[in-house]
Order: sequence, then C-alpha cells, then structure tokens
Amino acid sequence: MTEYVVIDQLEELRSAAERLAAGHGPVAVDVERASGFRYSQRAYLIQVFRRGAGVFLFDPPPIGDFSALQEAIGDAEWILHAASQDLPSLRELELEPASMFDTELAARLLGHERVGLGAVVEDTLGITLAKAHSASDWSTRPLPQSWLEYAALDVEHLVDVRDALVAELEEQGKTEFAAEEFRAVLEREPKPAREDPWRRLSGLHTVRGRRPLAVARALWTAREDYAREQDVAPGRLVPDRALIAAVLADAKSKSELAAVKEFTGRASRTQLDRWWNAIEQGRTTTDLPLERVPGGDTLPPPRAWPDRNPEADARLKAARPAVEQRAQELGMPTENLLTPELLRRVAWSPPEPLTAASVGEALGALGARAWQVDQTAQVIVDAFVGSVQAAVTAPNDAS
Repeated sequence: MTEYVVIDQLEELRSAAERLAAGHGPVAVDVERASGFRYSQRAYLIQVFRRGAGVFLFDPPPIGDFSALQEAIGDAEWILHAASQDLPSLRELELEPASMFDTELAARLLGHERVGLGAVVEDTLGITLAKAHSASDWSTRPLPQSWLEYAALDVEHLVDVRDALVAELEEQGKTEFAAEEFRAVLEREPKPAREDPWRRLSGLHTVRGRRPLAVARALWTAREDYAREQDVAPGRLVPDRALIAAVLADAKSKSELAAVKEFTGRASRTQLDRWWNAIEQGRTTTDLPLERVPGGDTLPPPRAWPDRNPEADARLKAARPAVEQRAQELGMPTENLLTPELLRRVAWSPPEPLTAASVGEALGALGARAWQVDQTAQVIVDAFVGSVQAAVTAPNDAS
C-alpha cells in the first residue's frame, strides 16, 4: 500500500510545483471540502496529478500561498470532475485554470447513464473506486491514510478518463459541444446572493403572520452569525426544524423556550441566551417581512399557464416533447441540450418575428451556447408554429 504524505509547508509546495511544471500533458485536480460540517466551502485538501510528476496532496489552510502552484500549472489544461463545485474553492486560493476538461459534463453530453466520478472511471477504464469517504469531514487532522488513498485515486485515473472521453466525444461529433460547455463553466459569473436567504428555512411555510416571520428571520440570522463565527455548518448547531419549532411554540420566557422538546441541536441550550435575544428582537422590530415576496421576473409555474397565458401553454406543450426528442437523437439528457427554464422563457414571450434566428438570439441572450442554439432553435420554431396551427384548426375539427 502506498504511503501518502500531505504537503502542509510552503517550501514543500514550491518543490512539488517544480516537479509538476516538469511533468507533461493536462493536470488532474480535485478538491475535498467539509460540506455539512463547516460553515465555509474552503478547500481542506487539494489533489493534483500530472504524468511525469505523480500525485501531490496539499493541505491549504497551513500553506496559504498557492502562487507557485498556479505558476507551475496555470497554463495547462485542468481536468476536473463536476468543475462548478470545485472552482469556487480553488479560486479562493487564487488557483484558476486557463482551460479545463470536465469529466462529469463530458459524460453527460455523451449520454452516460451514471456520471459520478466512480461510475465514469468504471465505465471508461473498468476500474472500481471505493467512495467510502466522499461525505467525510475533510477538516479532520490528521487525515487517515485510507482517506488519503481515496483522495489520491480521485486524480490518479482522471487523465486516462479524460483521454477516453475525448475519443468518445470525437466519435459522436460532440467535441465542440463539450468545448463550448467547458468555456461556459469557466466564464460563468457567480450567482448573486439571495435577497432573503432566511426564506430557505425548511418548514417556513408553516409559519403564518409577519411578526412570526420576523422571529424566524431573527433566529436564522443569529444562527448564521454563530455558525460563521464557529466555522460550523448551521444545521449542526440547530436544525431548521428546531428553529421553526421555536417560532411556533411562541414561548413567553427563556425557560419556556428551553422546555420546548422539539428545540434540539447541540447549541440549542448552550446558546440559549443567543436564541432568546433573537426571539425578542423579532418580536420588537418594526421591520416586518412580507408574507409573500413579489416574484420579480420569475415566471408562473407551468400548471398556471392555461389560465394565465393559454397561448404560451400551447407553445410549451408543443415544444417540450420536440426538444426532448432532439435530445434523444443526440444521446444526451434534455437539460444538457437546453435547460427547461430557457425553453419556458421563450415559450412565455417569443420574439417577433418568429424565426430560427430570432429564437436563437433570444436563447443566446438567456445564456444558451451556440451549439445549443444550432440544435434547438428551428425545432422550437416548428413546434411554436405547429401549436398555433393546431389552435386554429381545433374549432373546425370540433364542428
């Protein structure tokens, strides 16, 4: 069994960077976080593999400065699996690829039924990877050897997987599809922060009234502040259901709150003053949240379309199966050919005049890639036109 060593000193990183720079070909990169354990999404282990150099495991918190690694591999193609999950953590350390290959995204475009890393490795190379530690707390120190072996294997096979998928993409005529998708992932702007993130509290729909909602908001904010301070996942301190239970209990005193048996969590009693102060703040604030938040530019749910916009409903019902059929012909999931939200938006408010060019322009403005426009614009136009013709002929058929 290989004995893996974690690099946690800056000088050791610089030495490893020199060896990686002397390697050849693309670079496999993976990140282990402590999601569900820590508040932050910071990287707690970074794995890097390059042919001619080998595997290196880096411990980011004590190293801090990764500029030598960026200089060594920044110009190479990086291979990641589900890159959108790892890129934010890498960017926090100023690690940024100039180009990349996403093995998960490639597998989706190729129509693989299973796209998890272990499944893709098995399907392309016939090698079975154990996934025993995928949900582990990677902020643990020291990291057990079995975890390090698991982490190293995540990147050791990734270059071979990439080569196999490159051949598949070429065989299916999807090389440019993949290239556009990879560029889109790299160039995608981070989502703006939610205006009212506390409204994502699980069970909030059971809270009625603006004052109780203000209490829920205050409790959520108090938990968020404490979780950030302790760098602990909020739900590990007090679960959502416990916060909602505290709101619904409407305790009249701190002791009554402590007596609410549904108010659970490891910090529910040790931080009782914190939670009671939040409740009092919510009960006295003059800034009361609305019970219902305006939807902004959010479209109504499709089930409401027959009443709200019957023409759009007809367009969507005609176009959706047509796009699904095109996805089947291409051998990929429909959502990778065109996300449902984009189709709904052009169905709700189609461009005028209705042509493949105008629909393509509308899709492009919404974020569709050129290859997606090429594959779907005419299909959508034909479906929309068909829905209008069906609506015109239906009354005549009935008579």
